Amino acid sequence: MLMKNWIKSLKQIKLLRSCVYFLVGVVSYPGIAIINRLQISGTEHIKDLPKRNVLFVSNHQTYFADVITFLHIFCAIKWRKQNKLGIPFYLLNPFTKVYYVAAAETMKSTWLSRFLARGGAITVKRTWIPDNNEVLRGLDSGDARKIGIALKDNWVITFPQGTTKPFVKGRKGTAFIIKHYKPIVVPIVIDGFSKAFDKKGLKLKKKGTLLSVQFKEPLRLTYEETVDEILDKVMDAIEQSEVYKIKEQIG
Repeated sequence: MLMKNWIKSLKQIKLLRSCVYFLVGVVSYPGIAIINRLQISGTEHIKDLPKRNVLFVSNHQTYFADVITFLHIFCAIKWRKQNKLGIPFYLLNPFTKVYYVAAAETMKSTWLSRFLARGGAITVKRTWIPDNNEVLRGLDSGDARKIGIALKDNWVITFPQGTTKPFVKGRKGTAFIIKHYKPIVVPIVIDGFSKAFDKKGLKLKKKGTLLSVQFKEPLRLTYEETVDEILDKVMDAIEQSEVYKIKEQIG
C-alpha cells in the first residue's frame, strides 16, 4: 500500500511539473526565442549525460529567465534538438527530471514565484544579504541534504554566486556539494539576459537582444581536490573568476 501511494505521488508530481512547464514555457517562449534572439552552443556535451547526479553550474543574470531558458533547452534536447529550440512542441512532453536551487525568500515572495517553485525549485536559505551585499560562505546542512537527495535521480541547476551581480565570489557550499556527492559538473555561461529582462527576469526590458547560452564540457575532477580548489575551477569555468573580471575591465 505504501509503495502504491509513493508511485501515485511521483506520478502526480510529474504531472504537476509538466503542467507548470507547459504554461510557463508557452508564455516565456516568445520573449526568449522570437522577440529576442537565442544562441545556444555546446548541447553536444549534455545530450548523452545520465539522467541522475548531474550538477549544472552557471553565472546568474536574472532570477527566473535564466532557469526558464535552461528548462526550454533541456526539453528541446529530449526531443533531439541540438543547439536550438525550434517550434516548442517539446512542451507537450517536457523533460521534468531537473531541479534548480533558489533562495526561499525569492520563491515565497509572490504568487507567481510560488507557482514557478512547483516547477522543481529546491529552496535554500539565502547565502547573501541584499542590504549590505555581504556574501556568506556557509551552506545549511539541511539545504545540502535536499540538494543531495535531488541529485540522486535528477539533474540540478545551481548558481554558485547566489546573486545576479557579476564577478561576486562563489559560495563554498557549491564546492562542498560537489566534493561530497561527486556529481558530473557541467558549467554554463550565459549573457544578454540582464539586458533583455528586468532583474526578476519576468518583464522585457529590451527587444532584439542576443541571449547566449554556452554549455561547456564537464569539469575534470578527481573529487580529491579541496573545497577551495573545486570552487576555483567552477568559478573559472563559468567565467566569473578574478581573471575574467580583469579581462572585462580591460575591455
